[in-house]
Amino acid sequence: MPLKRPFAQVDVFTAIPYLGNALAVVLDGTGLSDAEMQRFARWTNLAETTFLLPPSAQAAAQGADYQVRIFTTAYEMPFAGHPTLGSCHAWLEAGATPQQVDVIVQQCQTGLVKIRRTKTSSGQRLAFAAPPLTRHEATPQTLSQIGTALGLYPDQIIAAQHLNNGPHHFGVLVDSHQTVLDLTPNYTTLESLLPGIGVTGVGVAAVKSTQVASNLIARSSREARAFGRTPANAEEPDLQVRFFATGTQVSEDPATGSFNASLAQWLMAEGHAPARYIAAQGSCIGCDARLYLERDAEGQVWVGGDAVTCISGMVALP
Repeated sequence: MPLKRPFAQVDVFTAIPYLGNALAVVLDGTGLSDAEMQRFARWTNLAETTFLLPPSAQAAAQGADYQVRIFTTAYEMPFAGHPTLGSCHAWLEAGATPQQVDVIVQQCQTGLVKIRRTKTSSGQRLAFAAPPLTRHEATPQTLSQIGTALGLYPDQIIAAQHLNNGPHHFGVLVDSHQTVLDLTPNYTTLESLLPGIGVTGVGVAAVKSTQVASNLIARSSREARAFGRTPANAEEPDLQVRFFATGTQVSEDPATGSFNASLAQWLMAEGHAPARYIAAQGSCIGCDARLYLERDAEGQVWVGGDAVTCISGMVALP
């Protein structure tokens, strides 16, 4: 007989339900095989589904509060951003108590990930410590292929890098935020390229001096408020980000924590962005996610966001 296991569906990187990135969380994955986890993740048909487990003895001794397994509809991921924050949100909301008051430690395939929580006017906000990043320049051939697939002219591309913090992404920095929002990708071509391709505009300081881009972002926010999708006191974003996930099926992601983590580490290190900024994602697909990026005094980059539970109950699994 299947067991009734506690379950939640969480919207991440938003305080308003259905404007962020959805995540399915099985709060007790004990005893499930890899195949059973993968089958359920395929059935939910969400970008990611997570299964929470007790930490291993070694990880617990190092401070881990819980373990998470992260599955897409097709494969397991070593780390992902919105599943990290969404799983932690569900774990805390279920009444779990971390070893430290304001720091939760998650075990995943990439190792131990610290998650801090801070109080906000609407409750609390979680932020995960960006995993170590390796990065390198793109070859001219790769850059040409990606530029063509995204519909970019060569002079619109400022810089590009391979970014790897567990997941392997490709980051493109273009000349303005208008260019980001106006992208018209060739999805058939993208499908044959890298696992994930993300795009943002020039650094925050340059964006704020570019009136066209500023007006476009402001207009987007005003329209969102007019249709009741964004609270009137929502913070304006400094960057607009778009991320295209390739592989079995190309789609545009509403909010990508792991990519924004690696993007921030790259942009901050190269002087393209300040040590603190707000990124918006999902604007072109009817979402309104907000990601809060910050580099602390020790050089650690944190990726923060709100989360809200949309569905809670029980799910029948072996």
